[in-house]
Amino acid sequence: MKLLRLRQINNGVFIKLNKASKEMLRIAEPYITMGYPNLKSVRELIYKRGFGKVNGQRVAINDNSVIEESLGKYGIVCVEDLIHEIFTVGPHFKQANNFLWHFKLSCVKGGLRKINNHFVAGGDFGNREHFINNMIRKMN
Repeated sequence: MKLLRLRQINNGVFIKLNKASKEMLRIAEPYITMGYPNLKSVRELIYKRGFGKVNGQRVAINDNSVIEESLGKYGIVCVEDLIHEIFTVGPHFKQANNFLWHFKLSCVKGGLRKINNHFVAGGDFGNREHFINNMIRKMN
C-alpha cells in the first residue's frame, strides 16, 4: 500500500497502468476500489482537493506559481497543464503525479454498500471501471 501512496483510508492517487502496477493493484484489490476517471472527475479532484509537494511540504495549489516553479522545466506551467498531463498520461506524468500530494477524500455520502464483497458481486472493492466517477462525486 505504501508503494501506491495509500497510507490512510479514503486516500486517492493516480496511477499509470502498466504490468508492474497491474500486479500491485491485483494484490491490493481486496482493500481498495479503483477505476478510470473521466476528465471532469480529474479536474474536480485537482481543483478542490489538489495539493502539491514542494520541498517535502504539502502546499495548496492556490495559483499557478506553485506549479510553475516545481514543474516549469517540464512545460507544465498552470493547473490546466497539470490536469492535461495527468488525464492523458503524457510524457511527464511521473513528475506531475509525484508533485501531487495524495487526495484526502471524505467518506462516501450515503455510505458504502458492502465492503466485504467485490464490486461485481454487489460490494465496494475492486475495479469499478467508469463507475468510479460516481463514487468520486460522492466523496469530493
